[in-house]
Amino acid sequence: MSTGNVELAARPTVGVKSGLKAFLARYFYFCMSLVFAGLVVWGFSKTVDTNLFHANPPRPMLLWFHGAAFSTWVVFFIVQSSLVRVRKVSIHRTLGWFGAGLATAMVVLGFTVAVVMGRFDTVVLHQKDADAFLAIPFYDMIAFSACIAFAIYLRKTPDFHRRLMIIASCSLMDAAVGRFDFIFNHSLFFPVLDLLILLGVARDLVVDGAVHKVYYYTLPLLVVGQSLSVYLWRANPDWWQGIAHPILGL
Repeated sequence: MSTGNVELAARPTVGVKSGLKAFLARYFYFCMSLVFAGLVVWGFSKTVDTNLFHANPPRPMLLWFHGAAFSTWVVFFIVQSSLVRVRKVSIHRTLGWFGAGLATAMVVLGFTVAVVMGRFDTVVLHQKDADAFLAIPFYDMIAFSACIAFAIYLRKTPDFHRRLMIIASCSLMDAAVGRFDFIFNHSLFFPVLDLLILLGVARDLVVDGAVHKVYYYTLPLLVVGQSLSVYLWRANPDWWQGIAHPILGL
């Protein structure tokens, strides 16, 4: 085969790679926002009717506000990703302060609902280990709030800001993917979240040729926190019961 033919044969592969790189550079964060929305709709559609809309006994009213706030976050993330995509950065920045307030409310609601529902599940529904499960939503809120706080602090450094926002949003998705029995029963919701974050790592490798350092800083800490929270839930050591029971008023 001549050199010219070899070059012609290689061009489709190069074109595919460059096309993927261009697509990921332009649309990755917007696509991730749609993935989050899809996971939330898919996951909660399995349980929202029996666990909220037509729950028996009825769930605490606070759970409705919690659901509304977290659903608003998904919509907010889609809107913000869209604004960046269409280069409406000034609107994106202004709306960002609404997001900061929403995130603050979500953290307060997240901790509060974790306690309220932990007590409800234990006292009213008599669920086993509902007290130990408190470790999971508490960790979620710690991870989310830490990432959001750094994202706000680094809002003028877009390459850090956008990745921290993705990681923060990923940290909320265990509530959605945990609606699938196999994932929940085998404690696989955190590995699923890590896979979502690794999509960001893959994006950097394709687009930038290197992994952004924000992933090097956050991923090890996330894995440690995830492992500890699952241990507290599944093993439920005495010292954790000594913390969880007073929090839940048991």
